[in-house]
Amino acid sequence: MPLNYISCHAHLSEVSAPISSEAVRFGFILAALFLMWLIASMPLQYKVKVENIRDLLDRFNPTKAPEPVIVAVTHKCGLSKECPEDHFAFKIRSGAANVVGPKICFDGKNVMSTAMNNIGSGLNIVLLNGQTGEIIKTEVFNMYSGDVQPLLNFLKDIKSGQLILVASFDEIATKMTDEVREFFTSFGSSLIKSVKYRDNWVFVGAAGFKEKSPFEMYIKNDKDKNIYDGWPELLEMDGCIPMKT
Repeated sequence: MPLNYISCHAHLSEVSAPISSEAVRFGFILAALFLMWLIASMPLQYKVKVENIRDLLDRFNPTKAPEPVIVAVTHKCGLSKECPEDHFAFKIRSGAANVVGPKICFDGKNVMSTAMNNIGSGLNIVLLNGQTGEIIKTEVFNMYSGDVQPLLNFLKDIKSGQLILVASFDEIATKMTDEVREFFTSFGSSLIKSVKYRDNWVFVGAAGFKEKSPFEMYIKNDKDKNIYDGWPELLEMDGCIPMKT
């Protein structure tokens, strides 16, 4: 049975009339026109699918140059560039109104954040060894209804060479005495004396700092410009802190 089928097929091939090249070309033109009409009459969602198929076929086309693969490079604390070896990367974000808490990242590690459950209304402070980057302590001082004395004791104990990173949340000026402001000024702040009710403030300084700190931002509570009802927008600051030697 199989042999007979093969013989018959061969015989039919021999006696079939040859098809002219013009007929083949005409057939291809008709098929192309029909395909174009079919695609044009398709609903939009099917056209998208056709385009996706076309893109897929292009990927397998050996004559088409492959598209470059872009790999996102991440640096410590999400900085746009890598810090020098003798510097610490940091990023500080103040709170937003009294709802979104602040966040402090140092040397690639989150030190204070809502997720870590160690932030609160007032001044959120990280104290570090300026030479090794070791975290000495993290503290929150309520500057609206709290006692200011614990903050003064904390600031008095900061030793030369230690770094202090500060992020505001909610309200920080109600209990901000002149003595407190003088301490922050001695750490390099040039804006703390301007901070008022519900202003936002972020700061990096150090004990014994004899110059103005380059890492400080402040935004005033202004009812005509506030993004949040009664509060200004949050502040975000990052950079590279040189190690203390």
